[in-house]
Amino acid sequence: MKTIIKNITITFLFVSATLAGLAQVPAPASMQEQGIVLKGATAHLGTGEVIENAAIAFDKGTITFVGKATELGTDFSDYESIDVAGKQVYPGLILMGSQIGLVEIEGVRATIDATEIGEFNPSVRSCVSYNTDSEVIPVVRSTGVLLAQVIPQGGTLCGLSSVMNLDAWNYEDALYSMDEGMWLSWPSYYRRRGYGSNSTLEENKNYAESLEKLERIFKDAKVYSGSPVNSKLAALQGLFDGSTILYIQAGYVKEVIESITFAKKMGVKKIVLADADEDALMVADFLKENEIPVICAHIHRLPKRKDSYTKGPYEMAARFTEAGILTALTYATEAYSMNLPFVAGQGVAYGLSKEEALKTVTLNAAKILGIDDKAGSLEVGKDAHIVVSDGDLLDMRTNKVRLAYVNGREISLDNRHKRLYNKFATKYGQEIVE
Repeated sequence: MKTIIKNITITFLFVSATLAGLAQVPAPASMQEQGIVLKGATAHLGTGEVIENAAIAFDKGTITFVGKATELGTDFSDYESIDVAGKQVYPGLILMGSQIGLVEIEGVRATIDATEIGEFNPSVRSCVSYNTDSEVIPVVRSTGVLLAQVIPQGGTLCGLSSVMNLDAWNYEDALYSMDEGMWLSWPSYYRRRGYGSNSTLEENKNYAESLEKLERIFKDAKVYSGSPVNSKLAALQGLFDGSTILYIQAGYVKEVIESITFAKKMGVKKIVLADADEDALMVADFLKENEIPVICAHIHRLPKRKDSYTKGPYEMAARFTEAGILTALTYATEAYSMNLPFVAGQGVAYGLSKEEALKTVTLNAAKILGIDDKAGSLEVGKDAHIVVSDGDLLDMRTNKVRLAYVNGREISLDNRHKRLYNKFATKYGQEIVE
């Protein structure tokens, strides 16, 4: 028996060590020790401005110069100069409404820490479950995504989201904007009966009851004095003074209008419509009138309805932008979030200019998150979240990120995909294409 137990123990330790080896991700970068200036590239500032033969200088994690390389003064003579002529420079992309770091393998329950049981969980904080050792993170940032809004899901009031930088030792180091938003999954007015093409919609008989419960917790939160301690009511306080953003997920026209009207009635200061789709477009005037920004629903999908225009999802960002609504894009599935720049690039083929498309994943996202004073564009005084690509970052054929900086720290661009590519290219004697 002792021999069997010993063998089992050795086997377990061997498997654990093997899995630990497979889970290795690049170590976070060290703090910036010397000023750096990137010279000669075409700089896309994220504001709509493009500078040819640009110079982008940054020191101690902060951008100190943006302009023509010919205008760079002697004040930057002690900076390390990096020649990036012929390349493209961009602000780091921002991934909205994601569960990156909370979900590792969607089909394996043990690797998912994104939901909480119960209907009302406003005190749940996504940041404390964020896993900086996720293998997904290095893959995502290798296409230029350097910041991510990490959100909880489950129930009606899902909890608090936070913005994380994608290069850190632990969640405390990764925190970029803590508990910035409360996520509300609005009760559905309809319920689907049946499956597939034979399914039908019917009215949700519990809709009114769900709204009564929601109204009750909001009213309780408005008069909450702090005693006795109630963590759920305390978590909602920021909605009424504007320090917390309310992100609403609502599917149908009726739900969009009722949810925003409800939030306004309750005294919520800042509201964003998340997962905005074809139904939200039907009430674009209402959103514009109420100054509600939107995060577009996943656009790499079939239309919402059988009789909808097939390419309708691709046009959403352009149509919201044309309506004068602040618009951001995201990518629905964490495992494929590295496609975020290409979703923006697809918008160029369906109504957006290249610089408008870039804004949907940089400055517009930063404005919605309330971090545009320090992220989202290449401007003096902002944090140095910078990406250098061989070509157009929004085009999957030319998105080849060569350098990336998070707060001025040059991060590793190695990831599991690249290691596997190199491994099997070597095995079969193929040329490794960088």
